[in-house]
Amino acid sequence: MKNIPLKKKERIDDLQINNLKIIQNTEKFCFGMDAVLLANFAAQEIKKKNLVLDLGTGTGIIPLLLWAKAQPKKIIALEIQEQMAEMAKRSVLLNGLEDTIEILQGDIKNPPKEIYPNTYDAIVTNPPYMKNISGLQNPEQSKAISRHEILCSLEDVLRTSKRLLKPRGKFYMIHRSHRLVDILSLMRELHIEPKRIRFIQPTREKAPNLVLIQGIKGSKPEVTIESPLYVYEDNGDYTQEIYDIYQWQKEK
Repeated sequence: MKNIPLKKKERIDDLQINNLKIIQNTEKFCFGMDAVLLANFAAQEIKKKNLVLDLGTGTGIIPLLLWAKAQPKKIIALEIQEQMAEMAKRSVLLNGLEDTIEILQGDIKNPPKEIYPNTYDAIVTNPPYMKNISGLQNPEQSKAISRHEILCSLEDVLRTSKRLLKPRGKFYMIHRSHRLVDILSLMRELHIEPKRIRFIQPTREKAPNLVLIQGIKGSKPEVTIESPLYVYEDNGDYTQEIYDIYQWQKEK
């Protein structure tokens, strides 16, 4: 583990997998369970020979977890916010993964020249959930950009993914379940055919609030609805599947 200097309000968090660490800023956007669930969902299919792209990487959490769980050949991660991208780069250096994970600063709508069309075996993305005209925006600008479609929309993410994926390349996304119709309509319009859908429910009694989606560029229609992922048991404890995804040991 390299000695990487921290900036004001930054801390190092232990990811509790493969001895990986991540730098986060307590005043900026910190990763949540969404990113962890998405990384696990994608890692089930990503191969060691794959070239993977993460659109809107934020703190760089998804590339770190994908490397831990699937160890693809190369992961390129794009982030528009300069301070977030710089922090993610230091997390990569902290873990000695600079030969495997590359962080680039740039716009999803117009990616840097280092990102080539029709190249990637898999794209993962945890995009802003809320339309820019709806919801209460966080006054901290970096948090607002991460949560609201201020700098890119769902359509921007999908159009760029279609352009960058190889034919038959796989697309993985987590999003709010109430936007499912928008998501599926745009995916089919852009020839990223939805193939796997898994709803995430806070408990068995509550309706889904998130959805994991996998699509394949240029695939034929046919979708599999997987069993729901439950986050909490009735007593408030995490379910066994959440413990397994995080690789936590359940207290006896």
